[in-house]
Amino acid sequence: MLSILGNTCCWPVRLLCRVLDVHPSGLYAWLQQPHSQRHQADLRLTGQIKQFWLESGCVYGYRKIHLDLRDSGQQYGVNRVWRLMKRIGIKAQVGYRSPRACKGEASIVSPNRLQRQFNPDAPDERWVT
Repeated sequence: MLSILGNTCCWPVRLLCRVLDVHPSGLYAWLQQPHSQRHQADLRLTGQIKQFWLESGCVYGYRKIHLDLRDSGQQYGVNRVWRLMKRIGIKAQVGYRSPRACKGEASIVSPNRLQRQFNPDAPDERWVT
């Protein structure tokens, strides 16, 4: 049915219905039906998801949004929250860890015998490992 609606700009509805073996009255009856309870619940949940996401500063992902919904008394599955967030294009902001500094001291430090004088006067004069 959705393929018919997507192509009505180029082709007549009756021709599309004939090709897809759908009666035109069935198409128009389908268009007049109210949305299902699941679709209406998805619309309400999408609004709440967007509200929680905006309150978090556009940072939270589906896991934390799910926890916020659960804390507010809503019982929805994690996969449903993930699916609706994907449908409306909401993603979590990925944080990066700051680089850690080396803790402690180096255990063995060799003495600096060359003193940055890397140009020897003769062969086999300066060897380092």
